[in-house]
Amino acid sequence: MQDGLSGVSALELAIVSETTAMILDKVEHNPLQTNGHIAWAAELDLVTRTVRPLNPTSNTWCGTGSFLSNGTMVSVGGDPIVITGGNGLAAVRLFDPCEDGNCDFFENQNVRRAASLRWYTSSARLEDGSMMLLGGSWDHGLADFPNITNPTYEFYPPKNIHGQNGTPIFIPFLMETLNANHFPILIQLPDGNLFVAANTKAIIFDWKTNREVRRLPDVPNGVRISNPVPAGSTLLPLTPENNYTPEVLICGGSVFDDSLPHFDNLSSQEPTSDQCIRMVLNDEGIAKGWEVEQMPDPRIMSELILLPDGRVTIVNGAQTGVSGYGSVIDPIGECNSDHPAFTPSLYDPLAAPGKRFTQEGLPTSDIARLYHSTATLTPNASILLAGSNPNMDVQTHVFPTEYRLEWLSPPYMQHIRPTFTGLPATFDYNSQITLDVDIPEGGKNVSAVIMDFGFATHGVHMNQRLVGLVSQLSNDRTKLTIAGPPSPTIYSPGPAFVFVLVDGVPSFGSKTLIGTGAQPPLDEGALNK
Repeated sequence: MQDGLSGVSALELAIVSETTAMILDKVEHNPLQTNGHIAWAAELDLVTRTVRPLNPTSNTWCGTGSFLSNGTMVSVGGDPIVITGGNGLAAVRLFDPCEDGNCDFFENQNVRRAASLRWYTSSARLEDGSMMLLGGSWDHGLADFPNITNPTYEFYPPKNIHGQNGTPIFIPFLMETLNANHFPILIQLPDGNLFVAANTKAIIFDWKTNREVRRLPDVPNGVRISNPVPAGSTLLPLTPENNYTPEVLICGGSVFDDSLPHFDNLSSQEPTSDQCIRMVLNDEGIAKGWEVEQMPDPRIMSELILLPDGRVTIVNGAQTGVSGYGSVIDPIGECNSDHPAFTPSLYDPLAAPGKRFTQEGLPTSDIARLYHSTATLTPNASILLAGSNPNMDVQTHVFPTEYRLEWLSPPYMQHIRPTFTGLPATFDYNSQITLDVDIPEGGKNVSAVIMDFGFATHGVHMNQRLVGLVSQLSNDRTKLTIAGPPSPTIYSPGPAFVFVLVDGVPSFGSKTLIGTGAQPPLDEGALNK
């Protein structure tokens, strides 16, 4: 269903409260205005479907974002192009969510900035509630070419670690995966290590010791999975039933040639891949290797959206070409890609192989969601689809700058849904809370999960996560006692949305802070470096 306009094109998207989303664009000539100039950021009211402008002071184009343990959203990086505002390559922007319409960005690069310039960088919230930044380039380009690459990681707040007091730390993996390694896949695992994947390779990385723990099998069949041919990816649900065992799912990509000479002859008709791969990240699973499947449509730039019931919806993207604009021999308008993927797919990770994908009953859109499109789950468990702007500036030609918002209702939205009250503002590890629940008549299986909806940009979804909770329903079926997640490595301290499910049908997702709500560790020496 199409309803509402975003005011600025949704290049980056994050749910920041139960009723609001944050939208970030590049600096361009959007219809939304603020303080006498064009706006490139907005807060979307999820209820009224209206927007108000936000006011970052630098170009957010192709930055990243993550929440900290105290609930602050941190936007980092961007672009040097200035129409109005400033160079965003090293910017750090802080946003404390609100629901009264009075919150805005705090940004002052004289006070705080990243330790290096970052365009197309990835981020992850860590077990101490801080944010890790990985990779990207120090200038803009279609891919991470050797002359602009930034093969390092750093933290916000900065850390004095590995002999680098707040300064970037080299990681060889990013040099080994040039040129198609913008926005590398970055996922915290339940043991505190990180899954990192880019181009055709993947590793498990220990950021505390600055070493590869192990090198994983390459992506099968030579499929490249990161920008400029990004696959969608997610960590599958961590639950008590699977002993919180991590398994990653990566769908799409391309076998295109990412050698430097080929970039002079790229085509909007380059074939993309329908390959989906998954791997359990323990000794047995790694020894088994990647399990390979095929989704109904080949895609790049797609989003994999975790649903509260544990399934995954695949939306957006193109079936041919590469990401970006103005750099292929046969652009469609300005677009480097073609043949939009209009029909979502639903993936059930618990179904038998060969029966996991379906498109039955899912609506087909007529809005192309290509480069610079986004999607996210929302607190009412519907999916928001936004953006698409494969253009240098606002355009109305084929594959235009897109402001229309769409709302996709998964099949569970057709059912009577449970409700609950009694969620506190913070929910600590291994603590117990009791919710008052209203279970639809005839409901049998009652459970609870927490979700991080993440930060969406460029077909990459930073920090998206679902963790199942241990729960106990009272004999009179009116109270549900739930236990907090076992550890900060299973769910990093910070914002979470709690869903109660009855026979797979979710309630509204109510927001809390996992942990105590304290800010992450602050090293003044590293911060002031």
